[in-house]
Amino acid sequence: MSAEREFAAHVVDLLQAFAPCEAKRMFGGYGIFLDGLMFALIADGSLYLKADDETRENFVAEGAEPFTYFKQDREYQLSYYTAPDAFFEEPDATVEWARLAFDAALRAPRGKGKTR
Repeated sequence: MSAEREFAAHVVDLLQAFAPCEAKRMFGGYGIFLDGLMFALIADGSLYLKADDETRENFVAEGAEPFTYFKQDREYQLSYYTAPDAFFEEPDATVEWARLAFDAALRAPRGKGKTR
């Protein structure tokens, strides 16, 4: 089992305290889903949680970094931020941060063809 796959399994195990989530392979990493809605992603060995205008400052206050990628020599930033250390160390914090991320995903505008 690859290290990233093991990490995805570990994240899903931690999230069981929040809800029964699943990891799906996508774009060279993993998307973390609950009820068909992606609220976290794993890329390059890091966990990123969904943020929005209501929650972004919570992540910034913890020193979280945004998820960025390059395409055609241009940098793009998505509304996902690195999970704080407490997410991995304290079950109550895991649930709290997961709830913030899932709620942000629920508030996100729906794209064409997407269902929730």
